[in-house]
This record gives sequence, structure tokens and C-alpha cells, in this order.
Amino acid sequence: MKPDLMMELEGGPKDLVVGTSYSNRLVWRIKANHLPFPFRKRVKEYFYSSPDQQLIRGIVVIDLDRSEAVPSITAGGIGFPYVNIKLKSARGTGLNYQLEVYN
Repeated sequence: MKPDLMMELEGGPKDLVVGTSYSNRLVWRIKANHLPFPFRKRVKEYFYSSPDQQLIRGIVVIDLDRSEAVPSITAGGIGFPYVNIKLKSARGTGLNYQLEVYN
């Protein structure tokens, strides 16, 4: 498997790094900050689509709070011009993530 297509976890069990950001252009960055709901899980989805159909080479999702939230890619991703990222918090906690896409 090529190194730029490998999936790895960095900085703890809840950061998600797919592909590579090295020598690639940052095309999208957003901070996902949502307050908690008591006794409920918080679920949010974020969608990025390249306006010029360039393929994604890297996705970085960083948990700024080091919480028990879980990020996942539910559609698209590396090798596609779009990605859907789902963030799911632990019960009773919020979300505080930084999402980045590179191509």
C-alpha cells in the first residue's frame, strides 16, 4: 500500500489522519464546536466537495478536547473529490474538533 493511502491514528485514539498533508495544499479547514446535551450523544456531519473536482489526498480530524468523541468518514475521502465526516460525542459531552482537507 502506498504511504499516502495509509490510515493511521495520531495523538490519541480519537484523532483521525487519512492520506497525507505533506506537500499538499490545504483547501478546507473548519472548527466544529458544539455544546453538550445532558444525557445525550451529539452527532454532527460535515461535507466538503471540491468545486473544481480535484481529488482529495489528505484528511486530518483533530480532537481539540481529547474527549471520547469518535470521528469517521462516511462517504468519499481519499481519491474522491468529496468527503463526508461524521463526529459522534460521548454521552453528555460536546464536540470540539478541527477538520482539514488537502489536495
